Amino acid sequence: MNELARALSVVGHKWTLLIVQDLFDGPRRFTEIERSLGAANPKMITARLRELEASGIVSRTVYAEVPPRVEYALTDRGRGLRPAIEALGRWGARAPRRSRAT
Repeated sequence: MNELARALSVVGHKWTLLIVQDLFDGPRRFTEIERSLGAANPKMITARLRELEASGIVSRTVYAEVPPRVEYALTDRGRGLRPAIEALGRWGARAPRRSRAT
């Protein structure tokens, strides 16, 4: 498997890069991530966060409070994605918008 295919196997799923981008500003609770993504299904967000945690990109911290508080944060490996995500954002800003077929 080449390097790009290996990277996409980790971060190429829908919503994954947006979750990582959201965590660039610091740790977030699930509801904050959910709110920032808007249209994403909560089950999908949960699945992506679990995948990112298993890949060592996101850490999950559970605080011993009532009710329990859980925060997600980027690991060093996750923060290493910043240049790639920012480059994709710059590329997206220059890409022509697709028109919707009516």
